[in-house]
Amino acid sequence: MAVKILFVDDHPSQIFGYKTILTYNHQNAAIEAAEYYNCKEAFEHISQAGSSQYDVVFLDRSMPAYEEAGIFTGEDLALLVKKQLPEAKIVILTSHAESFIIYDIVKKVSPNGLLIKSDFGGEELLEAFEMVLKGETYYSETVSKAIKELLSREDYLDTINRQIIILISKGFKTKSIANEVNLTESAVEKRKAKIKDYFCIDKGNDEDIIREAKKLGFI
Repeated sequence: MAVKILFVDDHPSQIFGYKTILTYNHQNAAIEAAEYYNCKEAFEHISQAGSSQYDVVFLDRSMPAYEEAGIFTGEDLALLVKKQLPEAKIVILTSHAESFIIYDIVKKVSPNGLLIKSDFGGEELLEAFEMVLKGETYYSETVSKAIKELLSREDYLDTINRQIIILISKGFKTKSIANEVNLTESAVEKRKAKIKDYFCIDKGNDEDIIREAKKLGFI
């Protein structure tokens, strides 16, 4: 039995390491792999690939973008995989441990596997690989904690509030934020007040919101 895998990561040495580890799978399955190192090459390949070509697709989240096609991250490629390779299992690997990023990946893509690169070693990668092949879902420890944390606070930290916090962290002011999230300025201020309430900020400003969000690992 051979398992056909597509790797997309801008670090060839990491792909080599993943392939080496996966050859030690407990099913003794042969690994047949293809690899690409940026969003453009991967987009062109996936767009032309047949629906049964790959069993598993491993995607790095952060790679050189293909702006002309609207492909900026591994998440965007994952959505393309779902369309072009519907039978393939998707595993996203990322260095980003921020809760908002993790949560948004799960909400947007719902991958079969999601692992933080600093979380796992060889044994865990093998475990994730074998569970995904069986049709199960595998999230590494940091991912599971982030999802549990944010699910319990969705009323406060819904999609728009998370976006507002991220925009504040990038230096956006209320007027610009309102344009970005398609709300009135007063609606943005009300949401800021709700965010401050969640963070237990009494009379703070935007800097206090960012400080607390960073302290909790949200951004």
